[in-house]
Amino acid sequence: MRKLFSNGLVVVAGALCLATPVAKSVPQYPPAPEYQEDPRLACLQQFFGQSDCPAVRFVPVFLQVADTYHLDWRLLPSISFVESTGGKQAPNNNFFGWDSGRAAFASPIAAIQAVAYQLATSSLYKNKKLDSLLRTYNPNADYARKVKSVMQSIAPTDTLE
Repeated sequence: MRKLFSNGLVVVAGALCLATPVAKSVPQYPPAPEYQEDPRLACLQQFFGQSDCPAVRFVPVFLQVADTYHLDWRLLPSISFVESTGGKQAPNNNFFGWDSGRAAFASPIAAIQAVAYQLATSSLYKNKKLDSLLRTYNPNADYARKVKSVMQSIAPTDTLE
C-alpha cells in the first residue's frame, strides 16, 4: 500500500511538473552567495565536469536542496551519476531513475527538488540510515555499494563536512 501511495504521489508530482513550461536551453545557474566560497561547490563541479555531465550546471541546486532537507550533499549527485551518468541518459529530465525511470519532470531542477523532498519527507525514506535508504530506493544488492562508491569518489566522508 505504501509503495502504491508513494508511486501515486510521484505520478501526480510528475504531472504537475509537466504542466510547467520548460525553456529550450538550460542555463548554468550561478551559486547563491552563500555557496560561492563553499568547497563542496568546486568539488561537485570538478566531479561532474570531468565526465562532462549535464548535472554540472545544477551543482548549486544540489547543494541547496541537500542543505534544505539535511541530506548528505553527495547523495543526490551520486544517485544521479549511477542512474543517468549525471543527466547524460535522463529522459524526461529524470536524472535519478525515479519511479523505475517512468517519472517525468519539467526540468532537471524540478527533478532534484522533487527527489530531495521525497528522500527527506516520505515515510519510505525519512530518518533511515544510508544503507537502508538506498535499499529502499533500489533493492538491487549492488546498488548501495555503487552509490556509496561514487559518494566516496566525490569526497571522503571525513572531508568537507
